[in-house]
Amino acid sequence: MTLKSSYILLLLLGSTWLSCSKSKGGDAPEEKRTWPSPAGDVVGKVTVGYQGWFAANGDGSPINMYWHWTQDWGKIPSSTNNGIKSWPDVRDYTKTYATGWANLNNGSPAKIYSNYDDQTVDIHFSWMKQYNLDCAALQRFNPNGIEGGIRDAVTPKVRAAAEKYGRKFYIMYDVTAWNNMQTEVKADWTNKMKANINSPAYAKQNGKPVVAIWGFGFDDNNHLWNAATCIDVINWFKEQGCYVIGGVPASWRTQNNGSRPGFIEVYKAFNMLSPWMVGKVGKINESDNFLVQTNYPDVTFCKQYFIDYQPCVLPGDLQERQRVHGEFMWRQFYNMIRVGSQGLYISMFDEFNEGNQIVKTAETQDFVPAGSNFLALDEDGTACSSDYYMRLAGDGGRMLKKEIALTPARPTAVK
Repeated sequence: MTLKSSYILLLLLGSTWLSCSKSKGGDAPEEKRTWPSPAGDVVGKVTVGYQGWFAANGDGSPINMYWHWTQDWGKIPSSTNNGIKSWPDVRDYTKTYATGWANLNNGSPAKIYSNYDDQTVDIHFSWMKQYNLDCAALQRFNPNGIEGGIRDAVTPKVRAAAEKYGRKFYIMYDVTAWNNMQTEVKADWTNKMKANINSPAYAKQNGKPVVAIWGFGFDDNNHLWNAATCIDVINWFKEQGCYVIGGVPASWRTQNNGSRPGFIEVYKAFNMLSPWMVGKVGKINESDNFLVQTNYPDVTFCKQYFIDYQPCVLPGDLQERQRVHGEFMWRQFYNMIRVGSQGLYISMFDEFNEGNQIVKTAETQDFVPAGSNFLALDEDGTACSSDYYMRLAGDGGRMLKKEIALTPARPTAVK
């Protein structure tokens, strides 16, 4: 090779390096060089959203109220003070709490659980291990309000259970209605949550601790920040060495129908995007239509900008009769895997408030309070065991990992 040709080669290599080093979606240096990212704790894995937000009067928690079980947290849960849409199956919990609901149709007292009890979180993570659910995204709302004390208390319980059962977890900040989010989320990470990355159970992707931010770009009065504010927060976390996931509107790419206009640079700043699908699809044909109209173009965009893609998979709102004994959820697994998703986010593990939980749920009318309007898992006439949707989610993960063949036929037995 001549001196001249060597010089030209060096110039070309330097130009390529500079091109690869350019920031995408903000001023922080872009660390990703290939797409998709290699398998890690979120890429190639199934993550479940974990609220961990239930409490009860008398559980010893800092809040000492019926947190999220009711409309009025200070009063006992009952048919006139109800905050949930589906009824939990609490037979495996060693500590439960009385309610004002009528007895179950089988005669047993209608009881609830608290996430402040170690056994509650422990059994949840034991189920995640049993059903091969890889990772939990621990939801963290504004920690400076009334919920802050119990959210702080639940976090080490999640860490301990994840370590015990070999599961991964990461902090997912839900910034809904968090007025001073821009400064307070940074302080919360620095002073409290960052300490968790020392745990062997804390999720890493591309060698970096994972942090998720849910709520940037939603076009409503609870998410009012401008694009510059959002980019500042994303880039701050990246400067802390984090791999940052965005829980974003389903229409993030087209920036309409629930997504704020002018936010495309915000979405491009994330390492991974996880579009929120609750309320967007509720039937099998809607998932098929969304696949063609949205998911395929989403993946094309993400590939262009080196962004990993982690769409939501929903069990469906049980009370709206969306589940069709798992067919709706399985179709989403099939569609999201064949579109080329890098990971899957199940919405949610324990969201009894919206009725889209996969954790153990009343399987028949024998296990719901008498006289209540709660539907059980057999609402469409097909009997399903209380753990069915965790088993189904585990099989979806096996299909994602190519442990079973890609198939539109649900392999999971309902009982």
